[in-house]
Amino acid sequence: MFTGIVRELGRVVSFDGTRLVVETGVEAAVGDSVAVDGVCLTVVAGDSITLAFDVVPETLSRTTLGGLAVGTNVNLEPALRVGEPLGGHMVQGHVDAVGVVRGETEEAAGARMWIEAPADVLRHCAEKGSIAVSGVSLTIAELAEDAFAVALVPHTLAVTTLGRLGPGDRVNLEADMLAKYVARLVAR
Repeated sequence: MFTGIVRELGRVVSFDGTRLVVETGVEAAVGDSVAVDGVCLTVVAGDSITLAFDVVPETLSRTTLGGLAVGTNVNLEPALRVGEPLGGHMVQGHVDAVGVVRGETEEAAGARMWIEAPADVLRHCAEKGSIAVSGVSLTIAELAEDAFAVALVPHTLAVTTLGRLGPGDRVNLEADMLAKYVARLVAR
């Protein structure tokens, strides 16, 4: 379980299509879960400078991880531990779909970013509801037929990968877990 509060920007050191190695200061032991751009991965090796993760074909087919190149920054969050504050919202690290950044406009000191999303994700979205975008817990500011907007504060733009995105960039999307359960119950 994660909160969507990014703890650090890591940097991809290597990725051969199955083993991802990230330079980071996040402390994690073999077997620990770490969200990498919103994807829950298990640490398989590490030292004081890097963490390594095995990435399976299922993960590559449902996320943006397959497009990572050496030097790319990624959002990192270690798993929530009992007793730690839940600063964002409950995030599983189970990506629902990949979205595409449509565009961004400046708003006061921050920005409003529009992200195109599949209907399966949008049906779980509500204005002022939560969504995780590349592992970042955000509030949905506006909805359209094929996209949603999020309002980004300067801090989020500075300490996550979201401040580096532009039109056409792909992002991992995880709809709010509670919304998915409610939709399933209502459908019955």
